[in-house]
Parts: sequence; C-alpha cells; structure tokens
Amino acid sequence: MSADHNSSGTERSEHRVDIEPEIRTTAGVVRGRWEDPIAVFRGIRYAEPPVGARRFAAPVPAQRWDGVRDARQFGPPVPQPGNTGSVMSSVSGSTEDGSEDCLTLNVWSPDLGAAKLPVMVWIQGGTYLENNTANPHLDAATLAGAGVVVVSMNYRVGVDGFARITGAPDNRGILDQIAALGWVQDNIAPFGGDPCNVTVFGQSAGGASIAALLVMPRAAGLFRRAISQSMPGTYFTPQLAAAISATIATEAGVQATVSDFRRLPPRALTAATTAVIAKMPEFVDIWGPMTFTPTPFSPVVDGDVLPSAPWSMVADGAASGVDLLIGHTRDEFRLYSSRPASEPTPAHMTAAFHHLAPTADGDRLYRTAYPDATPGLRLEVLSTDWLFRMPSLHLADAAHAGGGPVWLYELTWSFNSEQGASHCLDFLLLFGTLGPDEVRAHRAAHPNAANEINQVGQYMRADWVQFAATGKPGWAPYDPRTRTTRVYDAEPITQPYPEDASRRIWSAHRFDTLDLTV
Repeated sequence: MSADHNSSGTERSEHRVDIEPEIRTTAGVVRGRWEDPIAVFRGIRYAEPPVGARRFAAPVPAQRWDGVRDARQFGPPVPQPGNTGSVMSSVSGSTEDGSEDCLTLNVWSPDLGAAKLPVMVWIQGGTYLENNTANPHLDAATLAGAGVVVVSMNYRVGVDGFARITGAPDNRGILDQIAALGWVQDNIAPFGGDPCNVTVFGQSAGGASIAALLVMPRAAGLFRRAISQSMPGTYFTPQLAAAISATIATEAGVQATVSDFRRLPPRALTAATTAVIAKMPEFVDIWGPMTFTPTPFSPVVDGDVLPSAPWSMVADGAASGVDLLIGHTRDEFRLYSSRPASEPTPAHMTAAFHHLAPTADGDRLYRTAYPDATPGLRLEVLSTDWLFRMPSLHLADAAHAGGGPVWLYELTWSFNSEQGASHCLDFLLLFGTLGPDEVRAHRAAHPNAANEINQVGQYMRADWVQFAATGKPGWAPYDPRTRTTRVYDAEPITQPYPEDASRRIWSAHRFDTLDLTV
C-alpha cells in the first residue's frame, strides 16, 4: 500500500493481509508489512554504512536508490561483542553478508498516510557497548497500538561510537542518533507521523544520550519533547576519554588514531575493550569514579559536538522549549548487585565511598540515613544514587531552574524479590514485552505479580503516550519545593519524591563532567 493511496481504515483492514505497504522516502521506496493492526518497516537505511573511509566519521545520509527496497527484516547490528556478522572481521567493510549496512531504523505505525500521529523515537541503552533494535523486548507493536508512530534506530557504540580518537569527531554514536532524527523530520509524515510533534525517549545510555541532545546545537529543532529514563550521570572530559582510548589502543597494539584503528577489524577493538573493562578497577586512582561502572565509555564533553554536561546548560535555559519527563527505578543498581557475589570487602567499601559519595563523610551520612542496611545494600544505594537516581533528580531541578516544563517519576513496582525495581524493568513494562508467564516462572516472583504486570505497563504506556501527544503526562509538573513525583506501583500514586533521605545527602552536590583524578 502506497502512502499516495489515501485509503480508508476499512480498506486498509481488508487488504493488510494481501497488500504489503510501500512508502516513498527521500532516498527511495521501502516495502514493509502489515502485522495487524500495525504497519511495520524494519531495517530502513538512514545513513551510509560506516565503513572504509566513513569509519569513525560523522554519519553520511543514505544515498538514493532505484526500485523498491525490502523493509521487512531488521538491519544487522552495529559492531559490538557477540556480533557474528562478517563486518566484524573486515577492515574494508566490504562483506558478502551485508552486515556493514548497520545504520538502519525501524517504524511501527497504526495508520499510514496523513494521520499526523505523535511520533516517539526510541534510543535504547546498553552501556554504550551494545545496541540492537532487533531485541524482541523492544518490539514496539503494543506501544504503537496505543496511537503513536514509533521509531527505533541502531547507532554506533563502543570504540566505533564513543571512543576519543585523534582525527575523528567525538560522540559519533550520538551523531548517528541526530542523523536518525533528521530522517524522521524528512520522512515520517507518509508513515502517519507528525514531524512537528516528535518525542525522543530512551533508557540508560539512551536516557543519557537524550540529556546530551537537550544541549547539543546540532539537535536543536529535531524534537519537541523528551523522556529520559534511568540516565547515568557520567559524561567525560576529553582528557579522561583520551586516556581510556589510549589504554584500549595499547591493548590492541596500536595508537588511538583514525589511521591505526582503521587497520583493525571491529572484532579486535571489541576484544581490546573487553580486556580493558576487566582491568578497570586497577585504574581507580587515575580514572576515578567511572571505574565503578560497567563500561569505559560515556559522552565526551568536547566543547563542539557536546558543549557541556547537561545540568548547567539546562539550568541556564538551553532546553526551556522542550517538554521533559524524567525518572528512574527505585532499585537501579540491583541489576548488578544481585548477581552472585560475596558482600563487599571493607577495602572496596572504603574506595567506593571515597570516590562516589558527595562528601568526605558520605559513609556516616549513609549509615545514618539507612541504619538497617547491610554493607552490601548500603553500597547498592550509594551506587544507585550516584549513577542514576540523583543525576535524574538534579536534571529535573535544572530543567525547572531553566524555565522548562518538567515532570518526575519513579518506578517502585517489581515482580520478584531478588531484583526489585531494578535497572531496565521500566522499558520492559513500557513496551509490554515481559509477559505474565515469564513472571510466574521466576523463582522469586511475588504472589500477585503476574496479575499486576500488564496493568502497571498499561499505566506507564498511557502516561508516556499522553505526554507525547499533549506534553502533559497527567500529574502536576515537578517543582523543587513540592517535588511532586508519579510513583508507579501496582496502582500509581502521586506524592513528594520518595527518596528524600538520599536527596538530602546529595542536595549540595553539583553533577558535571568526570575527569582524570591525577
């Protein structure tokens, strides 16, 4: 079905099984499929493959093609650990399996043509190391069925996307995101979307990328609203990023330059990165707090692509024209601390509080605020606060100070007692891809969790869609005096910010870029 054919909803329903929809984009025609009641287009190229001379460069818009391109299968994943495509072993990028064509996006639409539906562009996380929109937990059919057009994209990660490399622009992964947002502006209308009503939403590294997009000049005007979920508060100075890249390069036997890195296939760089991750604790006295995270990469505040860490510029009004919804889960770091391990040693506790706590007496403050917590739980709460909860709360404070509308939420519902409301649970609920049967099968599932999961997901999804459509999710905006927060439990409630004990500990702290400690 072509977008030029302005058929009625009835005609579409009658022909979805027989006719595969075709849409003309600025680069050429793509053919998707009806997966009733949603039209789905997968693997649409939004930029040229980042290989050969384009490797480690800013993305280049997709060239025009003749005929009709199939858009029924997801595009190949970008280079990352676990990617088995031929491009992983190729220096030139010329492969027989087409796995170099990785900068693609996907569209789910409930109504093609001139519907002018709100558009929601998903930027997934993955510790800046992984990115693959084919993940079945990111299937957007349920979300699109709520009345929006949903777009997701592959963007470069790891060394290819975020390492600081001499001769290359910084933040190439975020530049890919900007290129995809540009594609949305130019092409989303015939897919049923309104290019004047675009909401970017993302989780973890995706949420932090969105916070960066708020203050990036190249992203200005590409979206109207933003939802940042569980953003990690790590942004690197060029000096820290360069030191990390040099260590990865040494592991690979080269220098951190474009010419040297281009001589290595992606697999060699992912292997070197994995080796450095294992060694990160050894660099704590040089690299500082970032060694307590699971990744050596974060956006680089280079003064050009990314002029500043987001908090100060947002407080100065840089994002005042963007509606912002921001929040986190209650037990963010439980995803990592619940993995089999012994209680932290006294030496590890001392090092963590020295590098992560906002004040020198942080250990005392946390012991006082959480008197019943074990050492392991106290470390978990500190890590949750430093990496996720407080960066999110402080960004809400900054947005309010900058004059922009902002709303705050926290997810407290969980389905099992081991992981609680941990990192990543929010997007599983939002996309509706964690089912009751999976919940029942968990060894530590709460008694009524299987009956509650769909309801909690529906509450979140309805609020996200309402925000995308109107700019108002359905509760009072955030204000530092009242700290109104939407709390998602089995039944959502609105109350003052629940994590007040941590808020007070961090009230005088100012988040900024992370730098070398020596």
